[in-house]
Amino acid sequence: MPYELLKNNIKKNISVSDAELNSICSPFRASDVKKGDFLLTQGSACTFEGFVTEGCFKIFTLDKKGNENILYFAVKDWWLIDTDSFMNRTPSDLNMQALEDSTVLMIDKSSKEKLYHEFPIVEKLFRIMSQKAITAWQRRLIRNHSLTAKERYLHFVSTYPNITSKLTDRQIASYLGITHEFLSKIKRKAIAKE
Repeated sequence: MPYELLKNNIKKNISVSDAELNSICSPFRASDVKKGDFLLTQGSACTFEGFVTEGCFKIFTLDKKGNENILYFAVKDWWLIDTDSFMNRTPSDLNMQALEDSTVLMIDKSSKEKLYHEFPIVEKLFRIMSQKAITAWQRRLIRNHSLTAKERYLHFVSTYPNITSKLTDRQIASYLGITHEFLSKIKRKAIAKE
């Protein structure tokens, strides 16, 4: 079943035969991750690219004071990677932690490179996915600079209702770049207007 989700994700981006699809998915290995466990910690190298088939992860950095700064969340049918660390084999600045029991299909760099050589369409797949990721980051940066905290919150909960239900207010506040207290104030005002 987890491989069917990966196959469907791939087919959203490129056209491939069933035989090619099976070959493309075969190097991915399933890994179960318990709630609270880390797939990646700051300072270690990211040796995988992952596709979430169950569960939810937060991807974050820790500042010098120990505060979490959440960059994104990855849920079922989303990809996980620290591109810089994975591509350049450098220590990661990111942490990837499971917020619930999760399953990830993972591929290492040499297996991915082998796929590139055996199936040139795979380069197109990851180019398309990279472009989509860059677009999402750009849109988020624009929202962070042009919308109020309340507007960012309302956008987040309306765009990602399946993620919002899995998160604490502290995690949402960290993602939005505001304090937990300020998020509580935004939510109280929103409820009072209803």
